[in-house]
Amino acid sequence: MKVNNILIKPVLTEKVSQAVKDNTYAFEVNPKASKTQIANFLEKLYKVKVKEVRILNRVGKLKKVGRKMQEKKSANRKIAYVQLISGSFDFFPKS
Repeated sequence: MKVNNILIKPVLTEKVSQAVKDNTYAFEVNPKASKTQIANFLEKLYKVKVKEVRILNRVGKLKKVGRKMQEKKSANRKIAYVQLISGSFDFFPKS
């Protein structure tokens, strides 16, 4: 898997903002990425030490949309919760 395809975007929710106090961050990742690939990529990119990576696979839901209420399935997502040993990084660096 190519390196630039591992991380898709950071996940910013209320639950994640509470977990930042424990050095835990969440990212939406490629569904084919493994825990070791995610940990190695973050260590190289942000130069931090990763303690643990937990994976959550979210199955897309069926929703009814439009005037005729046709069913549409939202996309499946894979979210990685990464706990760091030391250090932290900013999702939005100051410019």
